[in-house]
Amino acid sequence: MDEQKRLARATARLRNVVRPNVVIDPPPRDVLLERDVEVVARDGVVLRVNVFRPPGDGTYPVLLSAQPYGKDDLPRARRRGGYRPAFQFRVLPQSQTVRHSAWAGWEAPDPAYWVPRGYVLVNADLRGWGRSDGAGGLLDPRQDGADCHDLIEWAARQPWSNGRVGMNGVSYLAISQWAAAATRPPHLAAICPWEGFTDCYRDFARPGGIREDGFMRVWATMMRRLAGSRPDTTVDLRRQQVARPQYDAWWADRDADIERIDVAALVCGSFSDHNLHSRGSFEGFRRISSTQKWLYTHRGPKWATYYGPDALDAQVRFFDHFLAGADNGQAGQPPVRLEVREDADTITSVRHERQWPPADTVWQRWHLDLGGAALTAAAPGGPATASFATRRGNLRFTHRFTTDTEVVGPMLLRLAISAHGCDDVCLFAGIRKLRHGRPVTFESAFGFRGPLVTFGMRRAAHRRTAPAPTPPWLPFHPDDRAEPLRPGEVVTVDIALHPSATLFRAGEELQLDIRGDWFHPRNPFTGHFPAFYERSPRGRCVLHSAPAIGSHLDIPIRPLG
Repeated sequence: MDEQKRLARATARLRNVVRPNVVIDPPPRDVLLERDVEVVARDGVVLRVNVFRPPGDGTYPVLLSAQPYGKDDLPRARRRGGYRPAFQFRVLPQSQTVRHSAWAGWEAPDPAYWVPRGYVLVNADLRGWGRSDGAGGLLDPRQDGADCHDLIEWAARQPWSNGRVGMNGVSYLAISQWAAAATRPPHLAAICPWEGFTDCYRDFARPGGIREDGFMRVWATMMRRLAGSRPDTTVDLRRQQVARPQYDAWWADRDADIERIDVAALVCGSFSDHNLHSRGSFEGFRRISSTQKWLYTHRGPKWATYYGPDALDAQVRFFDHFLAGADNGQAGQPPVRLEVREDADTITSVRHERQWPPADTVWQRWHLDLGGAALTAAAPGGPATASFATRRGNLRFTHRFTTDTEVVGPMLLRLAISAHGCDDVCLFAGIRKLRHGRPVTFESAFGFRGPLVTFGMRRAAHRRTAPAPTPPWLPFHPDDRAEPLRPGEVVTVDIALHPSATLFRAGEELQLDIRGDWFHPRNPFTGHFPAFYERSPRGRCVLHSAPAIGSHLDIPIRPLG
């Protein structure tokens, strides 16, 4: 069975068990819609946009979004009333209700919300996609950046524009913002990249040097279908992902030069989208050069949060200040909105911090007790080993909290390992929260819930690090060559775990799970579909512990009692 047939069957099964939790409101009244407005790019290619604006004369701030999915792929009216969600919402599950109007494009701002507040919305088809002309690509920041630059400057010159343009949107609509802002358009005043990765290789295709074999295949198949009638549009990401296991110039060309970004930015960094956007969003916030930048964190479902009241309030305050000139306190707002949860449904704290991670973070080093399966403050007193089968095996280490404690920030795991019967290991490290011995669930990627607080991964053959201006908890791995393990050779592997913000009550436990394959099966019925990762070669992985070569977890904590 070929890949497209497998995808079709999986999608059909998913539709039978998942009911989209989406409410579509009628198109708004008193909003003018101009479809397929032509914009000529610098090389003469015609791009097409839909413009939503208030009626009558006047000038307004502009919000632009640009995407490859088709600006006209909107919810459709049903014969018996109501609206049928767009394709993606019909397939992906939602743990909370997503509500927007029938004019909201996929992961784009909703005209029914923004236009009555005095904004013009411009939703653009990127080159080669939807109704725009030209030969398109995917994740091409040079072309996407240039076209978005031209769209921004076009919007600023229109009679309905006040000359200030912002960008807003989720996922690819965030990635196109990184690309656009790196070109520094004169009339771009603010961006809001909501959960968008910044490194195609490390965030998406091969995190930790390990090939992603789930979402990449599904997404690449979907994009090939969208491009089926456009022979000049190239969508070969899956082929390149398989053919290019190391980071090289081709991968580098997929990344925007985000250090050039100096425009005001409201960045969403999610603790629930670890399989795709979380790492890159936090890195985007850290690496851009903007002096006015804010980080909005959450652990809710992606789309329900983006279209929800709290996130919209933050977006409106931000854009009202930078696009409409409102003196609303945005300039004095602390940079980080921090949301802490103790489980999927319980938010224990929402507060504003001056930096990320918070300034009062205490970094502790917990050593892996290989004999007692515990995480302890005491370093090992003598040599010890523990091992697991690289497929279907694992080791677990547990720490019990004696006081209420917040764990807020990224983590770093260092393992001393050797491989037996194989020359490489794909190492997966996951953190669980145990309550009365049972895992607590949290919002995870793609609309599912799962038992992991956070996780990280690293191919042992990609263990080499290099000096870079990165914080201690995020070592830089060049990923530009593979170094197989020799039989019995003990090597050190650093694994960065994604940021999280979790409250552990006294008596609850944090459990570290180390294994050689991904935590969840590739199955839409059991969660985390479609994320899946390459498996280790068959063999055994041995962890080593000794005073000179200890294995340990560096963890950010904030005791509350």
